[in-house]
Amino acid sequence: MERVTGIGGVFFRSKDPERLAAWYEDHLGVTPVPLTYDEEAWQQQAGPTVFAAFADETEHFGRRQQQWMVNFRVRDLEAMVRQLRRAGIAVEVDEEVYPNGRFARVYDPEGNPVELWEP
Repeated sequence: MERVTGIGGVFFRSKDPERLAAWYEDHLGVTPVPLTYDEEAWQQQAGPTVFAAFADETEHFGRRQQQWMVNFRVRDLEAMVRQLRRAGIAVEVDEEVYPNGRFARVYDPEGNPVELWEP
């Protein structure tokens, strides 16, 4: 069976796409969509990717109308948390260490949940 080789993009609606793209670049290092085909898109490091559907009534994403959530792998969760907090961004750190790693959560300027995961 032929299989996909990875996620090629995450696409979602935004009230202010340019401002939101700048927030992701400034605070998480995710470069925005290239303006031309001559520019290179953000390159992620190889690693595990979880693709999972959640039950419609899940509370994992926060508010009920939230339909998606991005989970970013990070090398050093504590360093990322310090960086975000220095920038005035509220970070919720899950103090439990799970068999698959540690987690924290932030919300982007439009209220979308962003999970940070240190495997």
